[in-house]
Amino acid sequence: MEVYLDNSATTRCSQRVQEMVLRTMDTGYGNPSSLHKKGIEAETYVKNAASKIARTLKVSEREILFTSGGTESNNLALIGAAMANRRAGRRLITTQTEHASVLNVMSFLEESGFEVIYLPVDKDGVVLLDALREAVNEETILVSVMQVNNEIGAIQPVEQAAAAVHEKNPKALFHTDAVQSYGKMQIRPKKMGIDLLSVSAHKIHGPKGAGFLYVKDTAKIKPQILGGGQQSGMRSGTFNVPGIAGMGEAAAEAYEDFETKIEHLYSLKERFLAQAAKIEGIIVNGKTGRDSAPHIVNIAVSGVRSEVLLHALEDHGVYVSAGSACSSNKRTASHTLQAIHLDQQLLDSAVRFSFCADTSLADIDYAAAKLAETVPVLRRYARR
Repeated sequence: MEVYLDNSATTRCSQRVQEMVLRTMDTGYGNPSSLHKKGIEAETYVKNAASKIARTLKVSEREILFTSGGTESNNLALIGAAMANRRAGRRLITTQTEHASVLNVMSFLEESGFEVIYLPVDKDGVVLLDALREAVNEETILVSVMQVNNEIGAIQPVEQAAAAVHEKNPKALFHTDAVQSYGKMQIRPKKMGIDLLSVSAHKIHGPKGAGFLYVKDTAKIKPQILGGGQQSGMRSGTFNVPGIAGMGEAAAEAYEDFETKIEHLYSLKERFLAQAAKIEGIIVNGKTGRDSAPHIVNIAVSGVRSEVLLHALEDHGVYVSAGSACSSNKRTASHTLQAIHLDQQLLDSAVRFSFCADTSLADIDYAAAKLAETVPVLRRYARR
Protein backbone atom coordinates (compact mmCIF):
# COMPACT_ATOMS: atom_id res chain seq x y z
CA MET A 1 0.00 0.00 0.00
CA GLU A 2 1.21 3.51 -0.80
CA VAL A 3 0.08 6.48 1.29
CA TYR A 4 1.30 9.94 0.35
CA LEU A 5 1.13 12.30 3.34
CA ASP A 6 3.53 15.02 2.19
CA ASN A 7 1.00 17.29 0.52
CA SER A 8 2.43 20.43 2.08
CA ALA A 9 5.60 19.79 0.09
CA THR A 10 3.72 19.21 -3.15
CA THR A 11 0.51 17.68 -4.41
CA ARG A 12 -0.31 15.41 -7.30
CA CYS A 13 -1.78 17.26 -10.29
CA SER A 14 -5.51 16.62 -10.54
CA GLN A 15 -6.96 14.98 -13.64
CA ARG A 16 -8.60 18.24 -14.72
CA VAL A 17 -5.31 20.10 -14.37
CA GLN A 18 -3.42 17.46 -16.35
CA GLU A 19 -5.97 17.68 -19.15
CA MET A 20 -5.77 21.47 -19.20
CA VAL A 21 -1.96 21.47 -19.31
CA LEU A 22 -1.91 18.94 -22.16
CA ARG A 23 -4.53 20.93 -24.08
CA THR A 24 -2.46 24.11 -23.94
CA MET A 25 0.66 22.25 -25.05
CA ASP A 26 -1.22 20.70 -27.95
CA THR A 27 -3.45 23.53 -29.21
CA GLY A 28 -2.57 26.62 -27.18
CA TYR A 29 1.15 26.59 -27.88
CA GLY A 30 1.37 30.10 -29.31
CA ASN A 31 3.15 32.99 -27.60
CA PRO A 32 0.51 35.11 -25.82
CA SER A 33 2.39 38.24 -26.89
CA SER A 34 2.02 37.38 -30.58
CA LEU A 35 -0.68 39.21 -32.53
CA HIS A 36 -1.78 36.31 -34.74
CA LYS A 37 -4.50 33.75 -34.06
CA LYS A 38 -2.29 31.26 -32.20
CA GLY A 39 -1.02 34.03 -29.94
CA ILE A 40 -4.57 35.16 -29.20
CA GLU A 41 -5.58 31.57 -28.40
CA ALA A 42 -2.72 31.30 -25.90
CA GLU A 43 -3.56 34.70 -24.43
CA THR A 44 -7.12 33.53 -23.88
CA TYR A 45 -5.88 30.69 -21.67
CA VAL A 46 -3.91 33.20 -19.59
CA LYS A 47 -6.86 35.58 -19.27
CA ASN A 48 -9.21 32.77 -18.30
CA ALA A 49 -6.80 31.63 -15.58
CA ALA A 50 -6.56 35.16 -14.20
CA SER A 51 -10.34 35.35 -14.13
CA LYS A 52 -10.70 32.03 -12.30
CA ILE A 53 -8.11 33.02 -9.69
CA ALA A 54 -9.52 36.51 -9.20
CA ARG A 55 -12.98 35.07 -8.53
CA THR A 56 -11.64 32.91 -5.70
CA LEU A 57 -10.28 36.04 -3.96
CA LYS A 58 -13.01 38.50 -5.02
CA VAL A 59 -10.42 40.80 -6.60
CA SER A 60 -9.79 42.22 -10.05
CA GLU A 61 -8.01 40.19 -12.73
CA ARG A 62 -5.65 43.16 -13.16
CA GLU A 63 -4.41 42.58 -9.60
CA ILE A 64 -3.06 39.09 -10.39
CA LEU A 65 0.61 38.82 -11.41
CA PHE A 66 1.78 35.42 -12.67
CA THR A 67 5.12 34.13 -11.35
CA SER A 68 7.10 30.89 -11.25
CA GLY A 69 5.83 29.98 -7.77
CA GLY A 70 5.67 30.97 -4.12
CA THR A 71 9.36 31.78 -3.79
CA GLU A 72 9.33 34.24 -6.66
CA SER A 73 6.04 35.74 -5.45
CA ASN A 74 7.56 36.35 -2.02
CA ASN A 75 10.73 37.80 -3.53
CA LEU A 76 8.77 40.13 -5.80
CA ALA A 77 6.47 41.24 -2.99
CA LEU A 78 9.19 41.93 -0.44
CA ILE A 79 12.04 43.25 -2.55
CA GLY A 80 9.64 45.03 -4.89
CA ALA A 81 7.80 46.77 -2.05
CA ALA A 82 10.97 47.63 -0.13
CA MET A 83 12.68 49.19 -3.16
CA ALA A 84 9.59 51.06 -4.30
CA ASN A 85 8.88 52.59 -0.89
CA ARG A 86 12.34 53.08 0.66
CA ARG A 87 12.05 56.87 0.57
CA ALA A 88 9.12 56.57 2.98
CA GLY A 89 11.07 54.49 5.51
CA ARG A 90 13.43 51.60 6.06
CA ARG A 91 11.66 49.43 8.65
CA LEU A 92 10.40 45.97 7.64
CA ILE A 93 8.59 43.59 10.01
CA THR A 94 8.08 39.84 9.82
CA THR A 95 7.87 36.85 12.18
CA GLN A 96 10.47 34.35 13.34
CA THR A 97 8.58 31.43 11.76
CA GLU A 98 8.25 32.54 8.14
CA HIS A 99 9.22 30.37 5.18
CA ALA A 100 12.84 30.56 4.02
CA SER A 101 11.73 32.48 0.93
CA VAL A 102 10.69 35.30 3.25
CA LEU A 103 13.40 35.07 5.91
CA ASN A 104 16.25 34.88 3.42
CA VAL A 105 14.85 37.83 1.49
CA MET A 106 14.61 39.80 4.72
CA SER A 107 18.24 38.95 5.45
CA PHE A 108 19.17 40.22 1.98
CA LEU A 109 17.25 43.44 2.59
CA GLU A 110 19.03 43.90 5.93
CA GLU A 111 22.32 43.71 4.07
CA SER A 112 20.93 46.31 1.66
CA GLY A 113 20.40 48.84 4.45
CA PHE A 114 16.89 48.09 5.69
CA GLU A 115 16.00 47.49 9.34
CA VAL A 116 14.15 44.20 9.92
CA ILE A 117 12.16 43.34 13.04
CA TYR A 118 11.55 39.62 13.64
CA LEU A 119 8.48 39.17 15.82
CA PRO A 120 8.25 36.36 18.39
CA VAL A 121 5.47 33.75 18.47
CA ASP A 122 3.78 31.91 21.31
CA LYS A 123 4.17 28.20 22.12
CA ASP A 124 1.70 27.34 19.34
CA GLY A 125 3.51 29.42 16.73
CA VAL A 126 1.03 32.31 16.68
CA VAL A 127 2.43 35.83 16.33
CA LEU A 128 2.11 38.15 19.32
CA LEU A 129 -0.10 41.03 18.17
CA ASP A 130 1.04 43.32 20.98
CA ALA A 131 4.62 42.93 19.79
CA LEU A 132 3.48 43.76 16.26
CA ARG A 133 1.67 46.91 17.35
CA GLU A 134 4.73 48.02 19.29
CA ALA A 135 7.03 47.38 16.33
CA VAL A 136 5.07 49.43 13.78
CA ASN A 137 6.14 53.06 13.52
CA GLU A 138 6.20 55.85 10.94
CA GLU A 139 9.31 54.32 9.34
CA THR A 140 7.54 51.01 8.69
CA ILE A 141 6.92 50.39 4.99
CA LEU A 142 6.18 46.66 4.89
CA VAL A 143 4.95 43.89 7.19
CA SER A 144 4.94 40.22 6.15
CA VAL A 145 3.04 37.60 8.15
CA MET A 146 2.31 34.17 6.68
CA GLN A 147 -1.26 32.93 7.01
CA VAL A 148 -0.52 29.25 7.73
CA ASN A 149 2.83 27.99 8.92
CA ASN A 150 4.18 25.34 6.58
CA GLU A 151 5.69 23.18 9.34
CA ILE A 152 3.21 23.11 12.22
CA GLY A 153 0.03 24.49 10.65
CA ALA A 154 -0.34 27.51 12.94
CA ILE A 155 -2.97 29.93 11.62
CA GLN A 156 -1.91 33.53 12.03
CA PRO A 157 -4.49 36.26 12.82
CA VAL A 158 -3.79 37.94 9.49
CA GLU A 159 -6.87 40.15 9.42
CA GLN A 160 -6.21 41.48 12.93
CA ALA A 161 -2.52 41.91 12.17
CA ALA A 162 -3.24 43.88 8.99
CA ALA A 163 -5.71 46.07 10.86
CA ALA A 164 -3.15 46.76 13.61
CA VAL A 165 -0.52 47.71 11.03
CA HIS A 166 -2.77 50.00 9.02
CA GLU A 167 -4.15 51.64 12.17
CA LYS A 168 -0.67 52.70 13.28
CA ASN A 169 0.68 53.43 9.80
CA PRO A 170 -1.87 53.55 6.95
CA LYS A 171 0.92 53.84 4.38
CA ALA A 172 2.61 50.55 5.33
CA LEU A 173 1.98 47.57 3.04
CA PHE A 174 0.82 44.24 4.46
CA HIS A 175 1.98 41.03 2.76
CA THR A 176 0.99 37.47 3.53
CA ASP A 177 2.51 34.25 2.28
CA ALA A 178 -0.64 32.25 1.54
CA VAL A 179 1.09 29.27 -0.02
CA GLN A 180 -0.24 26.88 2.66
CA SER A 181 -3.61 28.60 3.18
CA TYR A 182 -4.87 29.23 -0.35
CA GLY A 183 -7.34 26.47 -1.19
CA LYS A 184 -7.66 25.59 2.51
CA MET A 185 -9.18 28.87 3.72
CA GLN A 186 -11.54 31.48 2.30
CA ILE A 187 -9.36 34.52 1.64
CA ARG A 188 -10.70 38.00 0.89
CA PRO A 189 -7.67 40.32 0.59
CA LYS A 190 -9.63 43.56 0.32
CA LYS A 191 -11.81 42.78 3.33
CA MET A 192 -8.84 41.48 5.33
CA GLY A 193 -6.52 44.40 4.64
CA ILE A 194 -4.00 42.37 2.63
CA ASP A 195 -2.05 44.41 0.07
CA LEU A 196 0.16 41.62 -1.29
CA LEU A 197 -0.48 37.85 -1.27
CA SER A 198 1.69 34.97 -2.53
CA VAL A 199 0.44 31.62 -3.85
CA SER A 200 2.03 28.54 -5.43
CA ALA A 201 0.17 26.23 -7.84
CA HIS A 202 1.73 22.92 -6.87
CA LYS A 203 0.32 23.08 -3.33
CA ILE A 204 -3.25 22.93 -4.72
CA HIS A 205 -2.91 20.09 -7.25
CA GLY A 206 -1.59 22.40 -9.93
CA PRO A 207 1.68 22.19 -11.88
CA LYS A 208 5.09 23.04 -10.46
CA GLY A 209 6.77 26.20 -11.71
CA ALA A 210 3.64 28.36 -11.55
CA GLY A 211 2.36 30.81 -8.95
CA PHE A 212 0.87 34.24 -8.59
CA LEU A 213 1.14 37.40 -6.55
CA TYR A 214 -1.95 39.43 -5.74
CA VAL A 215 -1.03 43.12 -5.79
CA LYS A 216 -3.69 45.53 -4.58
CA ASP A 217 -4.29 48.21 -7.20
CA THR A 218 -3.00 50.93 -4.86
CA ALA A 219 0.13 49.03 -3.75
CA LYS A 220 3.43 50.26 -5.10
CA ILE A 221 6.10 47.67 -5.92
CA LYS A 222 9.14 47.73 -8.18
CA PRO A 223 9.58 45.01 -10.87
CA GLN A 224 12.41 42.57 -10.29
CA ILE A 225 12.47 40.84 -13.68
CA LEU A 226 12.99 43.22 -16.61
CA GLY A 227 12.67 42.44 -20.28
CA GLY A 228 9.89 42.56 -22.83
CA GLY A 229 7.40 44.33 -20.59
CA GLN A 230 4.83 41.57 -20.18
CA GLN A 231 2.24 41.96 -17.40
CA SER A 232 2.34 45.76 -17.71
CA GLY A 233 6.08 45.67 -17.14
CA MET A 234 5.68 44.23 -13.66
CA ARG A 235 7.06 40.77 -14.49
CA SER A 236 8.65 40.38 -17.90
CA GLY A 237 9.14 37.06 -19.65
CA THR A 238 7.13 34.80 -21.92
CA PHE A 239 4.05 33.48 -20.14
CA ASN A 240 4.21 29.87 -18.92
CA VAL A 241 0.87 29.15 -20.57
CA PRO A 242 0.55 25.46 -19.56
CA GLY A 243 1.49 26.26 -15.94
CA ILE A 244 -0.79 29.29 -15.74
CA ALA A 245 -3.75 27.52 -17.34
CA GLY A 246 -3.23 24.52 -15.07
CA MET A 247 -3.04 26.78 -12.02
CA GLY A 248 -6.27 28.51 -12.99
CA GLU A 249 -8.01 25.15 -13.23
CA ALA A 250 -6.52 24.05 -9.88
CA ALA A 251 -7.69 27.28 -8.23
CA ALA A 252 -11.23 26.85 -9.46
CA GLU A 253 -11.28 23.19 -8.44
CA ALA A 254 -9.88 23.94 -4.97
CA TYR A 255 -12.90 26.07 -4.09
CA GLU A 256 -15.56 23.74 -5.48
CA ASP A 257 -17.42 21.92 -2.67
CA PHE A 258 -15.07 23.82 -0.40
CA GLU A 259 -16.80 23.25 2.94
CA THR A 260 -17.07 19.52 2.29
CA LYS A 261 -13.36 19.29 1.53
CA ILE A 262 -12.35 21.21 4.65
CA GLU A 263 -14.60 19.11 6.86
CA HIS A 264 -12.99 16.01 5.37
CA LEU A 265 -9.49 17.35 6.08
CA TYR A 266 -10.35 18.10 9.71
CA SER A 267 -11.83 14.62 10.11
CA LEU A 268 -8.56 13.16 8.81
CA LYS A 269 -6.55 15.28 11.21
CA GLU A 270 -8.69 14.42 14.19
CA ARG A 271 -8.55 10.70 13.39
CA PHE A 272 -4.78 10.74 12.99
CA LEU A 273 -4.26 12.69 16.23
CA ALA A 274 -6.52 10.31 18.16
CA GLN A 275 -4.47 7.32 17.04
CA ALA A 276 -1.10 9.03 17.46
CA ALA A 277 -2.04 9.93 21.04
CA LYS A 278 -1.96 6.21 21.89
CA ILE A 279 1.73 6.00 21.05
CA GLU A 280 4.07 6.59 23.95
CA GLY A 281 6.37 9.62 23.71
CA ILE A 282 4.52 11.47 20.94
CA ILE A 283 4.39 15.27 21.29
CA VAL A 284 2.20 17.30 18.95
CA ASN A 285 3.70 20.63 17.92
CA GLY A 286 1.19 23.46 17.61
CA LYS A 287 -2.55 23.56 17.99
CA THR A 288 -4.69 20.53 17.19
CA GLY A 289 -8.24 21.90 16.96
CA ARG A 290 -10.30 23.73 14.37
CA ASP A 291 -8.21 26.84 15.08
CA SER A 292 -5.28 25.16 13.32
CA ALA A 293 -4.76 24.34 9.64
CA PRO A 294 -6.87 21.35 8.59
CA HIS A 295 -4.17 19.59 6.60
CA ILE A 296 -0.99 19.68 8.73
CA VAL A 297 0.10 17.67 11.76
CA ASN A 298 3.61 17.97 13.19
CA ILE A 299 4.74 15.53 15.83
CA ALA A 300 7.97 14.99 17.72
CA VAL A 301 8.79 11.37 18.52
CA SER A 302 11.03 11.19 21.56
CA GLY A 303 14.04 8.95 21.17
CA VAL A 304 13.78 8.67 17.37
CA ARG A 305 15.51 10.89 14.81
CA SER A 306 13.12 12.32 12.23
CA GLU A 307 15.19 11.21 9.24
CA VAL A 308 15.30 7.65 10.54
CA LEU A 309 11.54 7.59 11.12
CA LEU A 310 10.88 9.11 7.70
CA HIS A 311 12.75 6.32 5.92
CA ALA A 312 11.29 3.63 8.15
CA LEU A 313 7.78 4.77 7.22
CA GLU A 314 8.85 4.99 3.59
CA ASP A 315 9.72 1.29 3.75
CA HIS A 316 6.02 0.72 4.50
CA GLY A 317 4.90 2.98 1.64
CA VAL A 318 4.08 5.96 3.86
CA TYR A 319 5.56 9.26 2.66
CA VAL A 320 6.00 12.12 5.13
CA SER A 321 8.57 14.88 5.64
CA ALA A 322 11.06 16.01 8.24
CA GLY A 323 10.13 19.69 8.35
CA SER A 324 9.86 21.93 5.30
CA ALA A 325 10.69 20.34 1.95
CA CYS A 326 12.60 23.50 1.05
CA SER A 327 15.04 22.94 3.90
CA SER A 328 14.68 19.26 4.83
CA ASN A 329 17.98 18.43 3.12
CA LYS A 330 19.85 20.74 5.45
CA ARG A 331 21.22 19.51 8.78
CA THR A 332 20.05 22.52 10.77
CA ALA A 333 17.32 22.59 13.38
CA SER A 334 13.94 23.96 12.34
CA HIS A 335 13.72 27.69 13.06
CA THR A 336 9.98 27.27 13.60
CA LEU A 337 10.40 24.61 16.26
CA GLN A 338 13.11 26.71 17.92
CA ALA A 339 10.80 29.73 17.90
CA ILE A 340 8.07 27.80 19.79
CA HIS A 341 10.77 26.66 22.26
CA LEU A 342 10.46 22.96 21.61
CA ASP A 343 12.74 20.97 23.91
CA GLN A 344 16.24 20.83 22.42
CA GLN A 345 16.24 17.03 22.59
CA LEU A 346 13.16 16.91 20.35
CA LEU A 347 14.30 19.30 17.63
CA ASP A 348 15.72 16.46 15.56
CA SER A 349 12.69 14.24 16.14
CA ALA A 350 9.91 16.17 14.38
CA VAL A 351 7.96 14.76 11.44
CA ARG A 352 5.21 16.44 9.41
CA PHE A 353 2.16 14.62 8.08
CA SER A 354 0.11 16.63 5.58
CA PHE A 355 -3.13 15.61 3.92
CA CYS A 356 -5.22 16.56 0.90
CA ALA A 357 -8.85 16.12 -0.12
CA ASP A 358 -7.95 12.83 -1.83
CA THR A 359 -6.50 11.34 1.37
CA SER A 360 -8.84 8.70 2.77
CA LEU A 361 -9.61 7.55 6.29
CA ALA A 362 -8.11 4.19 5.31
CA ASP A 363 -4.89 6.01 4.43
CA ILE A 364 -4.84 7.61 7.87
CA ASP A 365 -5.50 4.30 9.63
CA TYR A 366 -2.70 2.59 7.71
CA ALA A 367 -0.20 5.41 8.36
CA ALA A 368 -1.07 5.57 12.06
CA ALA A 369 -0.78 1.78 12.38
CA LYS A 370 2.65 1.80 10.74
CA LEU A 371 3.73 4.68 12.97
CA ALA A 372 2.64 2.75 16.07
CA GLU A 373 4.42 -0.35 14.80
CA THR A 374 7.64 1.42 13.81
CA VAL A 375 8.32 3.80 16.70
CA PRO A 376 8.95 1.17 19.45
CA VAL A 377 11.30 -0.75 17.14
CA LEU A 378 13.32 2.36 16.30
CA ARG A 379 13.52 3.30 19.97
CA ARG A 380 15.00 -0.10 20.79
CA TYR A 381 17.67 0.33 18.13
CA ALA A 382 18.40 3.88 19.31
CA ARG A 383 19.16 2.63 22.84
CA ARG A 384 21.81 0.19 21.65
